[in-house]
Amino acid sequence: MTSSSSSRKIHFDTTEDELTEHEEEEAEVEHFDDFTVASSWERFISEIETVLRAWMSNAPNNLLEKGAILLEDSGNLYKVKSEMKYAMKSYSMEFYFKTDPDGEIADWNFDLHDLQLCFGVKEFLVIAPQSASGVVLDAPEASKLLSAVAIALSNCSSLWPAFVPVHDPSRKAYIGIQSMGTVFTRRFEADRIGSQVPIKLMHLEGLYELFVSKFAYSTLDLSVHNFKVRFAMKLTFRTLPYDDDNMKAAKISKSEENVTGEMSDGMQWDDDCSWSEWYSAEDPVKGFELIAIWSEKMVENSMEMAELENASPHEAEKWLISLRLQGSSGNPVGFSSELRLLVDALQMSFEAQFMEDFVSVENPGSDNIKSAMVIPSPTVRDRVLKELFIDGVQFSDFADGGHKTSRAIKGAPLGSLFAQFCLHSLWFGNCNIRAIAVLWIEFVREVRWCWEESQLLPRMPTNGSIDLSKCLINQKLQMLAICIERKCQLNEEYQDCIGSLDQIDSMSEDESVVGDDSFSIQTSSDDFSGKVDRKLEDVQLSNDKETSDLTRRGSAGIVDSMMLLKSHQSMHAPYTQEAPLMTEDMHEERLKAVEAFGDSFNFSAQLERDILTSDMSAFKAANPDAIFEDFIRWHSPGDWEEYDDPEKSKSSSSSSALDTKKSKDSWPPQGKLSKRMSEHGNLWRKLWNSAPALPASEQKPLLDPNREGEKVLHYLETLQPHELLEQMVCTAFRAAADTLSQTSYGELKQMETEMQQLYLTMASALRPLQVNRLSGDSETIEDLRRLTGTLERVEKLLTLAASLHRKLLKAPRLSREIFSDYYNFYIQTTAKGFTEDSGEKEFDKKQEVRDVEREVLSNMFVPPTANQSWRKVLSMGNLLNGHEPIVREIIFSLRDRVSGNHYAARSGNVSQQEIQTYRMYICGTSNDLRVALSVVSGD
Repeated sequence: MTSSSSSRKIHFDTTEDELTEHEEEEAEVEHFDDFTVASSWERFISEIETVLRAWMSNAPNNLLEKGAILLEDSGNLYKVKSEMKYAMKSYSMEFYFKTDPDGEIADWNFDLHDLQLCFGVKEFLVIAPQSASGVVLDAPEASKLLSAVAIALSNCSSLWPAFVPVHDPSRKAYIGIQSMGTVFTRRFEADRIGSQVPIKLMHLEGLYELFVSKFAYSTLDLSVHNFKVRFAMKLTFRTLPYDDDNMKAAKISKSEENVTGEMSDGMQWDDDCSWSEWYSAEDPVKGFELIAIWSEKMVENSMEMAELENASPHEAEKWLISLRLQGSSGNPVGFSSELRLLVDALQMSFEAQFMEDFVSVENPGSDNIKSAMVIPSPTVRDRVLKELFIDGVQFSDFADGGHKTSRAIKGAPLGSLFAQFCLHSLWFGNCNIRAIAVLWIEFVREVRWCWEESQLLPRMPTNGSIDLSKCLINQKLQMLAICIERKCQLNEEYQDCIGSLDQIDSMSEDESVVGDDSFSIQTSSDDFSGKVDRKLEDVQLSNDKETSDLTRRGSAGIVDSMMLLKSHQSMHAPYTQEAPLMTEDMHEERLKAVEAFGDSFNFSAQLERDILTSDMSAFKAANPDAIFEDFIRWHSPGDWEEYDDPEKSKSSSSSSALDTKKSKDSWPPQGKLSKRMSEHGNLWRKLWNSAPALPASEQKPLLDPNREGEKVLHYLETLQPHELLEQMVCTAFRAAADTLSQTSYGELKQMETEMQQLYLTMASALRPLQVNRLSGDSETIEDLRRLTGTLERVEKLLTLAASLHRKLLKAPRLSREIFSDYYNFYIQTTAKGFTEDSGEKEFDKKQEVRDVEREVLSNMFVPPTANQSWRKVLSMGNLLNGHEPIVREIIFSLRDRVSGNHYAARSGNVSQQEIQTYRMYICGTSNDLRVALSVVSGD
């Protein structure tokens, strides 16, 4: 021993480099002279041991602080790494650990690392060369490397298993070793057959015998002897992709109702979706994976395994389902992509004064635009105009056309003519500015033709008031639609039709109660709903025998319990003209004119002067004996102040019939005009004195349809490009969102929240467009581009929600749970900055299937047709509607007690416990088989 030590010292003194290295090693072991590291092999073991001791001395949390990396696909499994050299080669040693090392490893935990699943270990080491393949191709080198790690682990008294990758990387082969802390050692080995799997190993019976052969005597006939082993199995089935061939097969197999519970006509998957009128979206759902799990059970012979192979997947204890998504296929087609082009067109719209400049040949500045932007053919243009004007439906259910929160966006309603124009523009010539200009010019020409030919505008209401919360173009088109309607009412044929009814003006008071004016007959109550709808509480036939000496005209009926102050006759409510309709810009012009007039005290009266005069004339015609106070009592009751009468208050509890009788006995009523109406020079009294007694049918219309119609057309024809594009952007965003919101996706609260948030974001981003102060380089343009990104995100989620809803129509809970999992996953990945182009993390969350839902999922696996059955020869059992599993995973295990058998330690210090002496993990199909074996031995 002494001579050996002296020879080692002489060896260390040979060179200065080795001496320096020796001094560094002495410093690491606190100046202790370790004479067991003389060779490079020993130094390599010592280096491994040093790294292991450092890892063992640190708790998992300390390792996290020192740079441990979380493996994303393995739950809470972390990895720490160290590099070292031996024999001119570099090696990497990795330690895999969990922050919660306590607890057992479940067999089918989907967060397990590959080695954890293969060998049932928790924490482990992997040492491999730092090469391109990362495996050891030489068998002696692999054995030597594993021995070095085993010695280092033994010196550290560590129970960590260690693995070395061997052979070709495609084989996923490993060898490993683990000290059990007693006289036992567990050895590991894994390998794979990539092709030509023996027929016997394609079936459970052969796999069972393969496992039994590892511990049974080789002379025994394994098929006739019983060996109790533990068995667990997991089968993975995959639905056929939703391509044309498979969907046709589904249609043939179930002609009336397809596998998802939807009616199928062989068309696209989204034919019944709200966006299908404009584009066809790619189905985001590629298919589903169904996992059937048989929990651990005891089997005794090959016959039981044969029976298990013939068992239906419905007999499995647990079913799990996971979603398979389509991969990225470039820029998806949708509203968001086209709206992005519309925003670009808005930015370019500031380059010209009129829309004609973008298509004019004489415009020199449009050369670059012409070369880059193509106008669709006249055939395409005519088709769009035909859909807008000829095939356009008449206006109906206007208030229900969009989302309840869409009114915050100043655009046109979804079903309106301008909204449809904007949506068509998105798909017309890739939505470039030239194509939009051509389509707009032709659109205005069609609108003018409707006006000149007195043809009603499609998709526009012809009654009601103009909604100022909509965009100005929509207001103008509604104004034009109403003018066309009024124009038709005033034509010659219409006047001839009603000319014979003029004699009705001379009807008696009893007849006039029902409607004694020709105007009342020719016009519906909707056209003259003004004061009659507001003031007339009960129109009834008059029983009064008193008649006026003058002719009563334009009466709509008697006002209940009201009589004229002087003549004591019943008060009649007149037919009145509707208030003149005004668009937003007309209101602004009128307000400016009134402000310039300067009569701020009588501001409201001046603003409504024409209307007030018309109402006074109609009231005089219906009540020839009326005075100004009568008109005030009917038109503005707030300006008639009654005197306080205690006697009246005492009798207020009497019946209504008695009140009506007393009202005539105690005439006239005690009251007076308000202070406002009693002032000298009151405008209302001046108008009353000058207003002639004319029924509404003989008055000059408050709305001149010819004049207002021409004004609307002048506005449309001279509209500046940027003003048009600003309103188009608002309307297109609103219409796109309203279209998407009509999609049926089930009860998904996340999508409801996303849609509501989208409308709020849109209202905020589009608000600057209403100010009409944009420029080509405005920051609002960038905000709009970001808004298209937000819409694209919502569109992607909505498409997935709609697809899941249709495929899992009879399993709504699964649809909700799967979408909820994906939604949370998507939010997390987008928050971390993952994109599809940079390699988005794959979504693989699984949901447990309830028993009542199994039939729905099994119907997704359509029995293969005759042509499809030739694609693959069925070699495995456990078929699901004729489909064999794409992956079959099996775990065989054998347990034994330590005490009382050949595994027991002779010292007797080992307590009574059961250990897993043999374990075999098998994964694969009929053409691919991987086997991982772990064996406990006492050597």
